[in-house]
Amino acid sequence: MRRATIHGAAVRGAALACLLLPLPAEAQTATNLTALKGLATVSALPRTEAGRAALAANLRVTGDIQSGAGQQPYLMPLDEQRQLALRDCFITDGNATELADGLGSRLGTIYQERARYTDYKTFGNVTQSVADVIGYTNNITKSDSNSGKYFFANGTTDGKAPVSEAAAAILAARGGVADVFGKAYERPAGAKGADAYGNSRPFQTLARLTAYRGADYFGQGSHSLDWLHGPSQNLTDSPSYPSGHTTYGYTEALVLALLVPERYQQMIVRAAEYGNNRIVVGAHYAMDVLGGRTVALHAVAHLLANDPAYVGQIRKNPAVIGEMSRATNDAVAITDYRAALEAARSDLARVLKEVCGDAVATCAQADTGRFRDATANAAFYETTQTYGLPVVHAETAGTVEDVAKLAPEAGHLLTAAFPSLSLAEANVILTETQGPGGGFLDDGSAFGVYSRLNLYAASGKAAELAARKQAGR
Repeated sequence: MRRATIHGAAVRGAALACLLLPLPAEAQTATNLTALKGLATVSALPRTEAGRAALAANLRVTGDIQSGAGQQPYLMPLDEQRQLALRDCFITDGNATELADGLGSRLGTIYQERARYTDYKTFGNVTQSVADVIGYTNNITKSDSNSGKYFFANGTTDGKAPVSEAAAAILAARGGVADVFGKAYERPAGAKGADAYGNSRPFQTLARLTAYRGADYFGQGSHSLDWLHGPSQNLTDSPSYPSGHTTYGYTEALVLALLVPERYQQMIVRAAEYGNNRIVVGAHYAMDVLGGRTVALHAVAHLLANDPAYVGQIRKNPAVIGEMSRATNDAVAITDYRAALEAARSDLARVLKEVCGDAVATCAQADTGRFRDATANAAFYETTQTYGLPVVHAETAGTVEDVAKLAPEAGHLLTAAFPSLSLAEANVILTETQGPGGGFLDDGSAFGVYSRLNLYAASGKAAELAARKQAGR
């Protein structure tokens, strides 16, 4: 039995109620099935010429980025980017501290000084309210992302146990197959050098892999292969699709963006960089990253909308237990996600203002780091929107999909940060700024439209509208 921190409308202010409740153990949740259905477009790619072309491009683009031949407009020199990719291999899912440099050189330093990992198992947080939001959000999105790993590799939940009938029906409905990447890239499940379960990763399928030495998150000597073959992390038999690191990166970067809206755009760039770094190190394909991003945005939007399928559950922070992290590791049940987020924002703002000595908005502008150039930020993010992968769904290519009709809750991704905007206004902005259509996930569904959301451009427009409204008062 663990403590469950309950956030809800009935809880006054930021007060927390403690109850002794059992942790649930459910193999596949309703939200998992929703994510699987949306991600399952990948399983049908071998059936069409367009799908096969997209698979070929996926390997080519991944290889170009991994080798450096792709010449992406990074925010730092390639060698430095590779070193960051090595540090980013360690997931700071208990407090999002590795991503907090997106808050800027001033606020990021303040956050990281208080939210630290002193070793692999020991971490702290800025405030308990921030810890609770991070823990609950990360658990929800990670569960959706992880549910796809073995499902798309060999149709199981863990490599061996069969999925539910409802899950199995998802592949059947699309005429989809498992192990799409393994089969397409001549490393089918169980073959020499392949993932035992399917969907072998780039370091197993690329003809050439750039490997390098450097320092890990803790400053210790490391090697990129240590995070692919072990001992730091062994991904040899860990299926590729979708990218769990990317889901984490977008989830927690988005949480920080919502907590500090003045840095929304920069946090989205940090999320894109974090996901892209998985390609740089050789752990994931471009399609993995796009899938991981879509899962994160979809789930967080539903949390912000207080969708009953996503809130009110008892969730445990997925980070490893340590002395500093004992409180964070307790079970958390959030029944009013927006209220919990607002409480966390208030608490974090108080800490940031107290240490910075000025308004958070003023301190947010103090940035001498790599995210200080808006033009460079936009250029880098743009390369990650679709990775230049070809059209798979001709019916959505060249179209503008109405976000309000397909996924009205998506607007909360903006209104939660810019409350002067109405949900309708937010969805118009998301519609106007959406990326190119027809990608492998963009099948015209509610989940698919999340793959087109460009939160970098959208949050910029949202901030401008909010400022105009403020000036007009």
